[in-house]
Amino acid sequence: MEVISSGLEALNGILSSGQGIMLIVIIIFALGFDYINGFHDAANSIATIVTTKVLTPFQAVLWAAAFNFAAYFISLYIIGEFKIGNTIAKSVNEHFITLEVIFAGLVAAILWNLATWKLGIPSSSSHTLIGGFMGAAIAHAGGLSVGGEDVVVYAKVIPIFLFIFGAPFLGMILAYFITVAIMWICRKSNPHKCETWFKRLQLVSSALFSLGHGGNDAQKVMGIIGAAVIFYHVNVDMDPLYVAKGADTFKIFVEHWWWVPLASFVFIGLGTLSGGWKIVKTMGSKITKVTPLEGVAAETAGAVALYVTEHMGIPVSTTHTITGSIIGVGITKRISAVRWGVTINLLWAWVLTIPVSAVIAMLVYYLVSLF
Repeated sequence: MEVISSGLEALNGILSSGQGIMLIVIIIFALGFDYINGFHDAANSIATIVTTKVLTPFQAVLWAAAFNFAAYFISLYIIGEFKIGNTIAKSVNEHFITLEVIFAGLVAAILWNLATWKLGIPSSSSHTLIGGFMGAAIAHAGGLSVGGEDVVVYAKVIPIFLFIFGAPFLGMILAYFITVAIMWICRKSNPHKCETWFKRLQLVSSALFSLGHGGNDAQKVMGIIGAAVIFYHVNVDMDPLYVAKGADTFKIFVEHWWWVPLASFVFIGLGTLSGGWKIVKTMGSKITKVTPLEGVAAETAGAVALYVTEHMGIPVSTTHTITGSIIGVGITKRISAVRWGVTINLLWAWVLTIPVSAVIAMLVYYLVSLF
């Protein structure tokens, strides 16, 4: 009861100012984006398991959503921290962050995500969010650098840019070698028995990938909310905990706003339950035809790539990672087994996501600034 009482008291304090109301609006929009991210990226975890008919579409999204949420407990109790959330929160120089900047970035990310979902393009929700955040900050600052200070924290952002191609390449290489290894191990096995076993194993590999997806993508929204909360406490109510020199503000945010990480994982799970059937079709059959064996290899490779990058604290695209993994299993059959026309279109979407999101965010920021 004491926790609830103090929480309500804090909420009343926040709602008493215009900036406080903006903070609440940002949290609502961020969780909305989290939900959209879930159904936009549902295909990442379920495309192969639906295409190979291991589970029905409803069973598949329920399975993926459960493990998306379970990732919260792994991040909190096993990993012990939210590294990716911290990276997102600090990808823009704090001197150029305002609540209007964060709001504009979120609106841009939501618009681009909905557009690519409508078109059935498996673009990156992660890079959409990062592009929007950076674009709005640049618009606010009036350039990439002001008074000798960079708007973008390049030490955080450059690895994210590199892994636009690094993550799918890692997924592709891992998937190729995992597929070759499995085929060699099973070379003398009964094909029918093998298929039965790999259908069962797809449940495991899909669960592993869903854990990676939840741990990676839910933290990005948490990071954006964290940036907004930290700005509010440092610049609006000047909370001594956040203003203190040398304080780890993101750690303080996680401790005092404990419900935000929990809500982030809940909303991405709910979004996954809504599915994203157009993208399922692209991921599950348009890139290359996938068998249960190849589904296990692709999902396992994707999961390993996500765990590695999460440990490094680098936000990567789960969409890019699983796409690269599916290409990797396709190459084991023959180069022509991959529909390269579809793949090239996906690459264009990947390259354009950050700049397009940034431009949309700039326009949104200018509109918001008029009011």
